[in-house]
Amino acid sequence: MRCCDVEALWDEMREGPQPRREHVVAHLRDCPPCQELYEQYAGVAYRLSSLPQPEPSCDLAKKVIEHISQLGGKLRSTPVYLAQVESPVGKLHVGFRESGITYIAIDRGEQLERVISEIRRRLRRRVEPANPPDWVQQTIELFFQTGRLDAAHVDISDLTPFEQAVLRAAAQIPRGQVRSYAWVAREVGHPKAARAVGQVMAKNPLPLLFPCHRVVDSSGALHKYGYGIDMKARLLKLEGYHSPS
Repeated sequence: MRCCDVEALWDEMREGPQPRREHVVAHLRDCPPCQELYEQYAGVAYRLSSLPQPEPSCDLAKKVIEHISQLGGKLRSTPVYLAQVESPVGKLHVGFRESGITYIAIDRGEQLERVISEIRRRLRRRVEPANPPDWVQQTIELFFQTGRLDAAHVDISDLTPFEQAVLRAAAQIPRGQVRSYAWVAREVGHPKAARAVGQVMAKNPLPLLFPCHRVVDSSGALHKYGYGIDMKARLLKLEGYHSPS
């Protein structure tokens, strides 16, 4: 089915001989799975809304693909400087600019080129090796000592507004406590977007500082974590969290 076919089908549902818009709205209101899908695709709609307005035609898909391709191949001008910093959970790869820390990864023994490739893909910036300035080291140390984020020394401006909102909500979870994905979704004003919140957490370029390890599923289970459940449990234990079970 082509885009124009979908558009025609939607028009028929809304304005055809037997309009069914009310049925669609009623189903969406009472169906949590469809509500979650609606919230996720709202993000896609937001990205599409930023595209230049095309001439009306069924060639929109081609224009979208070309635009995304241009974005993916273009690196932003200011580089990310990459350094290694010691921490209570091992060596960290820390990317930073003058505006703040933009990337953190726990060293798992992978090739440095793989880390560089991930930063390029996630932030669309070139990467240059560097020694960590004092403020970078101090920001990491402060977090492990207090569990608090020094917001003046981080920069998430390369992320989408939704991603930024989700990470800032996670940073409000006190040390030694956890919250659910649904809680984060409510905090950012999208109560049905728990699954989308999980996707943001999975791509979090600043784990630890924006503590996705403090986010669990609604049952209290630790759920997934990019560095494994054991590391998630270790981080929570360092922060004084005690599971109710």
